[in-house]
Amino acid sequence: MTVSQTPVRKDPRRWWALVAMCLAIFLVAVDGTVLSLATPSIVRDLQPTATQVLWIGDIYSFVLAGLLITMGNLGDRWGRKRMLLVGGSLFALISIPAAYAQSAEALILMRALLGVAGATLMPSTLALMRSTFTDDKERSFAIGVWSAMGAAGAAAGPLVGGILLQHFWWGSVFLINVPIMALVLVIGLPTLKESWDPDAGPLDLVSVALSMVGILGVVYFIKESAVHGLAPEYLLAGAVGTAALVWFIVRQRRLEHPLVDVRLFSNWPFTGAVLGMLLSVFGLAGVIFFFSQYLQFVLKLEPLQAGLFELPATLAALVAALVAGAIMRRFGRGPATATGLLAIGVGMAAIALLLDRPSFILFVVPLILIGAGDGVALTIASDTVLAVAPKDRAGAASAVSETGYELGTALGIAILGSILTAVYQATLALPSGVDDGVASAAMESPGEAFEVVQRMPDAMAQQVISAVEGAFTHALSVTTLVGALVLGLGAVATWWMLPGKGEIVDEMSKH
Repeated sequence: MTVSQTPVRKDPRRWWALVAMCLAIFLVAVDGTVLSLATPSIVRDLQPTATQVLWIGDIYSFVLAGLLITMGNLGDRWGRKRMLLVGGSLFALISIPAAYAQSAEALILMRALLGVAGATLMPSTLALMRSTFTDDKERSFAIGVWSAMGAAGAAAGPLVGGILLQHFWWGSVFLINVPIMALVLVIGLPTLKESWDPDAGPLDLVSVALSMVGILGVVYFIKESAVHGLAPEYLLAGAVGTAALVWFIVRQRRLEHPLVDVRLFSNWPFTGAVLGMLLSVFGLAGVIFFFSQYLQFVLKLEPLQAGLFELPATLAALVAALVAGAIMRRFGRGPATATGLLAIGVGMAAIALLLDRPSFILFVVPLILIGAGDGVALTIASDTVLAVAPKDRAGAASAVSETGYELGTALGIAILGSILTAVYQATLALPSGVDDGVASAAMESPGEAFEVVQRMPDAMAQQVISAVEGAFTHALSVTTLVGALVLGLGAVATWWMLPGKGEIVDEMSKH
């Protein structure tokens, strides 16, 4: 006698739910890089210092990284769908004053608030993926699509910005958030299924504060000391940040309901996945943010032209993310992720070597390598996190991985940007006779240099421009080579930490 089993009925709305989640992740990813092309326009209108330019670029990702763990835990307690929809509404509302900011300080503040709202979206979408798609194959495909939208969004930021800046002012890159997030709400309200952790304990506010202080303190130290040297206040910030992070880790091990289950990191696949996610966007964000400035400052491309120049990376990221699942099954998680990171590193090194011979045809292959490598590594890392994490801690585990994503974006801009600024300032050799005010502006940043030379005699202005372009190109070359080295080392680490073909079941069962 055979016993028939009734198949589990799948919700037909799940694919519409995936559309809502993908739109949310696409928008958050775009917002992380869309300002790369708007930076010259912002410099002209708001006249920020070099440090303020970096803060405008990466405060969004810093705040996101600092709050993702907290918001992931809140989603576990309050409901992930609710967090997604409430956070999305706030994201759209804050985008309006950001678009009309009248000073660098106001824009930095609005970008920080966007980071707060954005921190509710990313862990919610990845955690909802697990409850929405109960079939392993469907979930793997859905994560591939989700990752493709995240990778494509980060890569498409400059193109979106270029199209908007061709016709509107820089604030339009924020206003585009409003209709897209409205669409997320319209689709998500009827299709997303609520999920939460029924056994979640109280939220530890001390841990929330420690995670924020730790991340911001360490990153502030890195940024400022690279540009201005090891001043006492920067050393103090670094020491406080490091102490806060150590205290945070120790506290999590003692809490009954920790903000982060640090035991997850004893599982090598989980740790390798978070590292892979961090490094994949570290390279992508760093390259896009500063390469976009090179295209405009040095090659004199319009914003839309610069965005189209980088289109190969966008398309490669989208395609690679969609086929990453098949690559993972064929070669294993470790080899596939490591190859993706290595492709990003090779692409960065190639760009460094080609900056003195700028040609779209020559840059196509490196951009494709960077985009494809990011798509593969990001997708496999996201899938690995969900495979390892306990179901009732999906939101918190997803938040850890998304913290790696956003911290990678922030560190890509902060660390590589600090290296670029330091090398640029050390290399810049202005012609004799340049006014002190002009020299100070040129030393501050290339953007300020191009502004002040407009008021100089043509002959002297051309000499200053040549010096600035040469120093910036050299600094970008050094910076991308450093990034390539980091990606190469990361590829070796993830190959070792993540399992190869046929090993994944045994490795996951050890958790």
